[in-house]
Amino acid sequence: MSKNDKFKQTDREEEVSFDDTEINEQEIAEENVADAISELQNEFEREKDRYLRLFAEFENYKKRTSRERVEMFKTAGEDVIVSMLPILDDFERALKEIEKMEGDNHFKGVELINNKLRETLRSKGLELIDAKAGDTFDADLHEAITQIPAPNAKLKGKIIDVVEKGYTLGDKIIRYPKVVIGQ
Repeated sequence: MSKNDKFKQTDREEEVSFDDTEINEQEIAEENVADAISELQNEFEREKDRYLRLFAEFENYKKRTSRERVEMFKTAGEDVIVSMLPILDDFERALKEIEKMEGDNHFKGVELINNKLRETLRSKGLELIDAKAGDTFDADLHEAITQIPAPNAKLKGKIIDVVEKGYTLGDKIIRYPKVVIGQ
């Protein structure tokens, strides 16, 4: 091999090796870019997931506070109405005593005031829980204050007497009816 041939061969080897180095650097650069893109996509997915969770949590918070607010407005006067229930009971007892005095029309005003008070409270959402003697006792709706032997077999497990009436305000029970049940 002549010197020129050797020189040409070395130049070719250098060119080939230069091309290999260039290709290797290009492949490495492409892999780095692909890794960076993959890492950015993963980070994007994590941030997107975090955003969606945060958004859903905020929507749940808005719904919950909205429900609580509506509930608060429904029962805003609950304390006042609960404090007036004993007055309603007193009116009822007074009216029973007035009915015993036949022919006395002097107490018609008391009856009118009672009706007006009941209607005003009813307009604010107060409703009477219907509990009467002979109804089946329901622990979710009634408060048993005592049990007595049932006068007959039909009244076992049923309400024998209603001692104090119960009331609801909207959908919420604010006072359970106090009842005596048969045993």
